[in-house]
Amino acid sequence: MKNINSAILIAASALVAMSCNDDFLERYPTASASPPTFFKTESDFRTYTNLFYSYLPGDAAIYGESADNIVKSSVDREIAGTRLVPTTDSKWDWRPLRSINFLLNSENVKNYKDAAIRDKYVGLARFFRAYFYFEKVKIYGDVPWYNVVIEPTDEANLYKPRDPRTLIMDSVLADINFAIDHLDAAKDVERVTKWTALALKSRICLYEGTWRKYHTEFNLPDADRFLNECVAASEALMNDGPYQVYTKTTGPSGKPYQDLFATLKLDPVADEVILGRRYSGDLGLKHGLQFYITSRTQGKPGLEKRLVNSYLMADGSRFTDIPRYDTLQFYDEVQNRDPRLAQTIRTPGYTRIGEKTPVAPDFEATMTGYQPIKWMNAVTYDGNNQSIQDLLLFRFGEVLLNYAEAKAELGILTQADIDKSIRLLRDRVGMPNLDVAEANALPDPYLMAMYQNVKGDNVGVILEIRRERRIELVMENGLRWEDLMRWKEGHLLTATFQGMYFPRPGLYDLDKNGTMDVEVYSGSKPPAKGPYQIPASDLSNGTKGNILTNKNIIKTFNELRDYLWPLPVEDRTLNPNLEQNPYWN
Repeated sequence: MKNINSAILIAASALVAMSCNDDFLERYPTASASPPTFFKTESDFRTYTNLFYSYLPGDAAIYGESADNIVKSSVDREIAGTRLVPTTDSKWDWRPLRSINFLLNSENVKNYKDAAIRDKYVGLARFFRAYFYFEKVKIYGDVPWYNVVIEPTDEANLYKPRDPRTLIMDSVLADINFAIDHLDAAKDVERVTKWTALALKSRICLYEGTWRKYHTEFNLPDADRFLNECVAASEALMNDGPYQVYTKTTGPSGKPYQDLFATLKLDPVADEVILGRRYSGDLGLKHGLQFYITSRTQGKPGLEKRLVNSYLMADGSRFTDIPRYDTLQFYDEVQNRDPRLAQTIRTPGYTRIGEKTPVAPDFEATMTGYQPIKWMNAVTYDGNNQSIQDLLLFRFGEVLLNYAEAKAELGILTQADIDKSIRLLRDRVGMPNLDVAEANALPDPYLMAMYQNVKGDNVGVILEIRRERRIELVMENGLRWEDLMRWKEGHLLTATFQGMYFPRPGLYDLDKNGTMDVEVYSGSKPPAKGPYQIPASDLSNGTKGNILTNKNIIKTFNELRDYLWPLPVEDRTLNPNLEQNPYWN
């Protein structure tokens, strides 16, 4: 098969050359006329649409978030504020859309004899088109809308300018609504169903509604319409869907929140999982999750101090209301906290699944000392690309949070709404319920200092929902970055990221088991005594304070520019009708 020449790029992208082989899925969505034998049976539909699942994120894209939740040994350009206009960029890749639109425009599909089967697979294609465009809009804002397969002679589409965000998102809504109406309602953790489409709609509409509300500089209408659509989609899934918060204590750790991510297979936690990505040791489908968390060479991820501070006390009171909370040492600061903290990082008494000996945080593998355990299973999976955990793409817990946040942003949230959403997540870990009246009467000053754009009568409860969302969804699908972008809180990326507090140089037994785990030293590095050594100069106050990570990197965030990404140079050269995003020229 001929390679597709780069001169026939679709309006905002390069159609990178397709490989030459005889595989059905490689041959089908090309510029050539569709063979008359395709889409003659349901098996044809199923075989072809299997390709679409490869467009969903996998591996590190699911668990490897950064933003201001997870600190790593290096700082991504978008976190540091040093992004440049790229020559090319994989994020500006339009090949998946071509494959999707090929099915949607096939005459064989339009004339298929069984309307129910036809519409089911058309619904699946429109689900993936909605997903595709949602990802593009989050990154670039306005993009060209294509609902046809672009042919080499179609100059009008090849050189099309960007369409308005309003047109794109209305088209996305039409796609996802069709998918909801026509996809199967049977529960399936690895296939897109009606419930997956509702979960995606919930996510899309919360994002778009809050983006339009907080990004007034774009003068976008209908913020409330999208927030109401989020409420409706979430309610439909909550009321009619076959899902509930996973609360069983029969998993690897016996702790339901931790086991939602520690269980190797999705099936035991399918109460909550709407869609996931499968892995298998037998099939050689593995990833590097546990190597990433336990290795000294893979970024040394650790939770950032402000996130750790955000976890409530076990009685529901605020940790940051405790006198001198910011100078508590590790052992003391993690006592009597929201149980999700000890199910997200190593705390005193933590043991690996399948092991009996408690282990302290390993500074060889974490920048901040707050070492993640979310997604972790037995030691046998710690090797490079040896993890086989199935990974979660959509889960019921996120939908509950979307519902509560959308109602709060609309100003219509009631205590009854909290009782059927956030309360379910807190009940799982034995935390007191969120009280709407109390939250609004006494907004948390710690969170108010962080989230500077929240206004109005509902400030307190919006802040508490943001707290809940950050804690519940940490290390899941890059949602924290998306939250900061839609809330217009990019300034939080510029703070110096910090870790554990140490009051002075000396030896420290982090979990108080009698073994020293860390040595903080001043001056010249002393001979190693066994514990991990930290120079006091890496602490915030020279000889004491919090660990400073990447302390020589001065981070910036341009409020006029950095909420959107720049379009690549090469694609704007090929299509001069593509305008660059504001302040990126």
